[in-house]
Amino acid sequence: MHIETLAVHAGSSIDPRTRAVTPPIHLSTTFERAADGEYPGGFIYTRSANPTRLALEACLSQLEGGAGAAAFSSGSAATAAVFQALDPGDHVVASEDAYYGTPVLLRDHFARWGLQTSFVDMTDPAAIEAAVTPRTRLIWAETPSNPRLHVTDIAAAAAIARRAGARLAVDNTWATPVLQRPLELGADLVMHSTTKYLGGHSDVLGGVLIAREADDFFARVRTIQTGVGAVPSPFDCWLVLRGIRSLPYRMRGHVEGARRLGEYLASHPAIERVYFPGLASDPGHAVASRQMREAGGMLSIGVRGGRAEAFALAARLKLVTRATSLGGPETLIEHRASVEGALSKAPENLLRISVGLEHPEDLIADFAQALE
Repeated sequence: MHIETLAVHAGSSIDPRTRAVTPPIHLSTTFERAADGEYPGGFIYTRSANPTRLALEACLSQLEGGAGAAAFSSGSAATAAVFQALDPGDHVVASEDAYYGTPVLLRDHFARWGLQTSFVDMTDPAAIEAAVTPRTRLIWAETPSNPRLHVTDIAAAAAIARRAGARLAVDNTWATPVLQRPLELGADLVMHSTTKYLGGHSDVLGGVLIAREADDFFARVRTIQTGVGAVPSPFDCWLVLRGIRSLPYRMRGHVEGARRLGEYLASHPAIERVYFPGLASDPGHAVASRQMREAGGMLSIGVRGGRAEAFALAARLKLVTRATSLGGPETLIEHRASVEGALSKAPENLLRISVGLEHPEDLIADFAQALE
């Protein structure tokens, strides 16, 4: 079945009582017991399970081609659940270029109870292999990466993980299941910040983990989901479900806008570099062309000069909004080094751009006037 059809129908059904076409939101936190003490509806308490959350998890599992999914209150909560499912003393190989919250979790929180981490250049399979130790239990990849859009060869990383007896988890937030299918390339887990493209409207916070196999490790993740309680509200689940219905068609707009804006900026003398695997000149172009349907809706630019010039360019934009996050209908721009702080891998002249759904010619015109 094509992903456009799955996006509309996965996790959705006609309400049997009212015949409503749009799935209902089950806001109740608790559910009635029968006289014999059983739960005939199958639900006890919303922290452990909720009909709307189960619908979202079924939808996301089908979209990624997984055996199961666990939804969380944020992408960071989903990521933390994977690390929490490991044992003290286990070793993680993680990308040195990734959403800055991920290394913060590993360095500042999980290192304190004995989880060891090596940060490597994930564009180099040899570097991944060299970082593996007898205690390696997880390889954490993010591709394309945030904010430099480095591309990891997922199949190569999966082969390294298998040889090491470890799991490969892939943050697929930027690509979405429309553009990239990590489980089909050998990954064991996929993570999404559903806040971004899956929700798609900058109005919901959430995260999800999808597993290729419903094994003991994923059972531990589910135990953490319900026991620790970082679960999304039913309304947030419903908002993500609503967003997913239009995801494949929205991604076409994001992709087209990013491609055209990236080509324009790559030819402008005031731009030192465009980080975008959709360009043939990009170091990740060959691998991205093999494992992605399109290069996505994100790009970063290096403004000729430095921090001051980058801030000045962002300030002159009129249509583009200076704000954190990505994946919504509006185009956003952000100076990542100032957001991430002293440990940031982002160059001081780098601006990250989440290309929205405005007409590409209008976006190009806005950058043209700002670059004058």
